[in-house]
Amino acid sequence: MNSEDWRDSMDPKWPYSRASAQVRLVIDMYAEAGVTIGVHLKGDEVDFVYEEGALLVRDAYVDRVRTVVGGGDVMDGLIGGVTHYSLAGARMPTVAEALAAIDGRLGAGAATPNHVLSISPVHLCPATEPDAVPADAAPLPSVGPAAGSGVSIYVVDTGLLADAASHPWLEGVTGEEEKLPAAADGTVEIPPYAGHGTFIAGVARCAAPEAGVHVTRLLSLAGATLETDIVRHLDAALGLGPDIISLSAGGTSRNDLPLLGFEMFWERYRKHKGTVLVAAAGNNSSRRPFWPAALPGVVSVGALAADLRSRAYFSDYGPWVDVYAPGERLINAYARGSYRYHEPPRTGERREFWGMALWSGTSFATPFVAGLVAARMSRTGENGRRAADAVLAAARAQALPGVGPVVGTGGLSLSISGRH
Repeated sequence: MNSEDWRDSMDPKWPYSRASAQVRLVIDMYAEAGVTIGVHLKGDEVDFVYEEGALLVRDAYVDRVRTVVGGGDVMDGLIGGVTHYSLAGARMPTVAEALAAIDGRLGAGAATPNHVLSISPVHLCPATEPDAVPADAAPLPSVGPAAGSGVSIYVVDTGLLADAASHPWLEGVTGEEEKLPAAADGTVEIPPYAGHGTFIAGVARCAAPEAGVHVTRLLSLAGATLETDIVRHLDAALGLGPDIISLSAGGTSRNDLPLLGFEMFWERYRKHKGTVLVAAAGNNSSRRPFWPAALPGVVSVGALAADLRSRAYFSDYGPWVDVYAPGERLINAYARGSYRYHEPPRTGERREFWGMALWSGTSFATPFVAGLVAARMSRTGENGRRAADAVLAAARAQALPGVGPVVGTGGLSLSISGRH
């Protein structure tokens, strides 16, 4: 379904209007950048979101795909084994038509959509829009004991606000600057999902106050990015040798198949000894795999409710989720300015923010786990993957019935500090 059809199909009633509002932001922002976004529906819900007019194709199938779709051409290579393929000029110019024909002739998995991965559409992450709290509010979870020295956490997100260091627990955090639009009178309008990267860096630092944290600005279009872009970004990040990569974005996929770009990335990732990818499990309140969190070798993080005794209502779950961490009603660093709500039931309302916010989502459970891994690394000398394995083992030892392995519920600090 193209973006115009999606607009026409929007259900004005709760809960689909939240998804509609979120997806509309992505469609509009990408349209401004010259990219058409498609939306595939399953019943009344969004199945997956993708780049219209392009595919990801396994290199070995490129020539046969060209024959099946009747034209098109290679846009560029992705990483070894995958090609970004344009359907411009092809006899089958839409992704839905092309993939139906390719599946029938070449089999499922020869080509896939170029999925959109996001912190925004379809209740993915964050689960809520931010709420204002006083400027002097203390972070929650609170700043822990000194830990994380010598460990690097690489955060893939919306960038770092210029005044982030005004919060003591964020001093020394680096990143690509996230700039907020200011009016002629100096007032600041906070865009949707702005401050997300800064909030995440703050949560990571609360768990590991001495860790080196760097925040990149990849998710700058309504908190979204194309599969091709994020795979290239993560591949480049591996070359920098971080101990931990924290990723609070992802998406569902066509036929629930692993994202083709990430299959190729995973081949490289597993060969980088020590680096561990920690990724959000998503906020669809579903067992359905959410990628890349559901990939093997990735630490997938679901969210605990504010009571720390149950799963957050929005969190994804199932056997592919490795651990649950605090993710509902967290408090941390945010932007200063005026925010207009885009989602019901507060659509159109405005709130003033003073540098702190209360926010919920598996987005924010993820850096908490990344911080716990960093804290253990600095205490034990283990590499990222071994430390992550130990944190997960401790989480399994105190699993909550009906939830699963958990961290951050109290009593775990000793079990992850090197004493078992």
